[in-house]
Amino acid sequence: MTTNIAPDPPPAPSGSALLRYLTVIIGGAAVMILELLGTRIIGPFYGVSLYVWSSLIAVTLIALALGYYVGGYLADRVGMIRLPHVILAAAVSTLVIPFISGPVLTATDNLGMRAGGFTAALLLFTLPLTCLAMVGPFVIKSFTRDLAGVGTAVGSVYAISTVGSVVGTLVLGFYLLPQFGTRTILFTLTLVLLALSAWLALEDRRFKARYVSLPAAAVAIGVGVLLGRGFAHSATRSHEFKVLHEEESVYGWVRVVDDEKHGYRLLLSDSSVLSAMEIARGYTLLSYQVAMGVLPRFHRDMKDALLIGLGGGHVARELKNQGIATDTIEIDPAVADAAKAYFNFRPTGQFVVGDARYEVKRLGKAYDLIIHDCFTGGSEPTHLLTVEMLAQLRSMLNRGGILALNYVGFTEGEGSEAVASVHKTLKTLFPHIRVFVTEKSEFTDFIFLASAQPLEADDTIADRRLQWLLERERKQLPEKGGIVVTDDFNPLEHMQTRKAEAYRKIFMERIAYDLLIR
Repeated sequence: MTTNIAPDPPPAPSGSALLRYLTVIIGGAAVMILELLGTRIIGPFYGVSLYVWSSLIAVTLIALALGYYVGGYLADRVGMIRLPHVILAAAVSTLVIPFISGPVLTATDNLGMRAGGFTAALLLFTLPLTCLAMVGPFVIKSFTRDLAGVGTAVGSVYAISTVGSVVGTLVLGFYLLPQFGTRTILFTLTLVLLALSAWLALEDRRFKARYVSLPAAAVAIGVGVLLGRGFAHSATRSHEFKVLHEEESVYGWVRVVDDEKHGYRLLLSDSSVLSAMEIARGYTLLSYQVAMGVLPRFHRDMKDALLIGLGGGHVARELKNQGIATDTIEIDPAVADAAKAYFNFRPTGQFVVGDARYEVKRLGKAYDLIIHDCFTGGSEPTHLLTVEMLAQLRSMLNRGGILALNYVGFTEGEGSEAVASVHKTLKTLFPHIRVFVTEKSEFTDFIFLASAQPLEADDTIADRRLQWLLERERKQLPEKGGIVVTDDFNPLEHMQTRKAEAYRKIFMERIAYDLLIR
C-alpha cells in the first residue's frame, strides 16, 4: 500500500529574504519612474510626441535586456560585485541625470527631433536603468539553492518586480508628479536607493559593508546639501526672457515668460507656445486668434460658444467683447491658472478643466459656435480629430451653428496629407465647409469653418480683420493621401511628423535654449 504524503509547506521568508523582495519591488518601481520622468526631462526640448515616447520605451527595453544579461553574468562569475554595489551604482547614475541633461540635450539638438530625442534618452537613462535591471538576476541567484527551486525563484522575482512597476507607475502619475517637481522626485529616488544599498550591505555578512555603506552615506549627504541649497527646484533662468511663473503639471512644464526687449508675453507648455500677447495693450500676437474674433460675422444671432483649448484665453475674451458667452475646456489645470493670472482671462461661461473627448459629453447644451483649437508640441492631439469626436461636436451645434477648427499644416508636399485628411473627415459630416489660411506660405494655420447651413459672412460693416480673412480663403486643398480619420484607424501622428519638425525649428529659433532645459 502506497501512502501519499503531502510535501512540507515552504518555509516563511526570512528577514533577509523579505529585504530582497523589497529590493525587487523598489527596483521595479524605479524603472517605471525613470521611464516616465524621461518625458519631463526630454519633452520640453524635443516635445512630448509619439517619437519621444517610442525613444524612451526603446531605451528602457535596451537597458533591461542589457541589465538582465550583464547582471546574470556578474552574479555567476564576479563574486566581488554584489547586490549593494548594483543599487549604489543605480543611485549615483540617477543622481547625475538632472546635472547632465542640459549638456546632453544641447549636444544632440543637431540630430533632429527623432534621432536627437532617442540619443538623448540613450545617454541619460541607459546606465541607471541597466543597473536597476541587474537587480533581478542578483536576487534570483541569492534565492537559488538547487535546480528544483529555480522556476519558483525566477517567477517570484519577476512577478514581484512587475508589481513594483505597477505601484511606481500609479504613485508617480496619481500623486508624485501632481505634487512635486521632476528634480525632487529624482533626488528622493536617489536617497531611497542609497538607503537600500546601505541596508543590503549591512545584511550581507560576506563582505565588508563599509565599502558600500560609507560611499552611500557620503552621496546621501551630498544629496542633502543639494536639497538644502534648492537644487530640487528647477527654477528657469534666462538672459533673454524674464520668467514670471512656472509649474509642473500632469500634462507638461508650464511657464509664463516676458520678452521685455520686444514687449510680449508667452505662455509655454514644454516646447509649445500656447499664447503670445503684447504686454502693453493685451493684444494677441497669434494671427489665427485674430481670425477667430471675426467668426461671429458668419452667424448673425450668435449667443453661445464653446472653446476647446483655452491657451491664454484671448479668443474667449474677444467673444465676450462681442456679447457672446463662452464655455471653455482646457486639459491642463496649470495652463488654466496661468491664463487667469497672467493673461487677464475671466470665464464667461462654464470653465471646465479636463480632456475634451470626455468633457464634451457632460456639458449637456447646444452652441452657435464651437472652436476646436488644440495645438501643442508641433501637432494636434489626434484623438480629438477623429470622425467620432467631430460627430459629437456636430451634434452639439444649434441650427446654423458653426464648427471652427484650427489646424497647422502644409499646403503641399510631405505632411499635406494630414490637412487633406482633416478636410476629408469634416466633409463626411458637414455639407458646407470654407477654409482659410493665416499665411500665404507653405506652412500655415488652416482655419476650417464647417456647418449644416451655407457659410456667408456679413460684410455690411467695414472690418479689416474680416477682409484680411476673406483674402486668405483657400478654394483648393491638397487631396492626395487624405483619409477619413477614425478611432479605429488614425495615422495622423505619423502624418504630422514633418509639421512637428518644422514647428520645432521655428520654436528653437525664437525661444532661448535655457528656457527648455530643466
